Amino acid sequence: MNLATGIICLVLVVIIIFAIKSYMRRMSTGCCGGTAQPSVKKIKVKDKNPANYKYSCTLKIDGMSCAACAARVENALNTMDGVWARVDLMKGQAQVLMKSKIGDEVLKEAVKKAGYDVYKVIPA
Repeated sequence: MNLATGIICLVLVVIIIFAIKSYMRRMSTGCCGGTAQPSVKKIKVKDKNPANYKYSCTLKIDGMSCAACAARVENALNTMDGVWARVDLMKGQAQVLMKSKIGDEVLKEAVKKAGYDVYKVIPA
């Protein structure tokens, strides 16, 4: 066995070890830590009249894999003043209604703090 083959084998073994550890962690805690964390309670928006929200956009979000993920993203956005967000897990996006214009970076940062990434903002 030459040196290059040995290095490739070593890299593959390391990748396999990390994959197995990740899989075992997911199996023991469930998606997003399901059994280790309490279920996510959705924050309800008081003003659900769409006419009161002058601005809107769609956030394309990466990393959501279950209802708890969607609830975390929705809560992160709905805690912002004057925001009403609804997340569609199947489409991997959030529809965000705003009473006043909020910058894309502010919305992205709120989602990032919840543990997810916005890869595209589509203005309405």
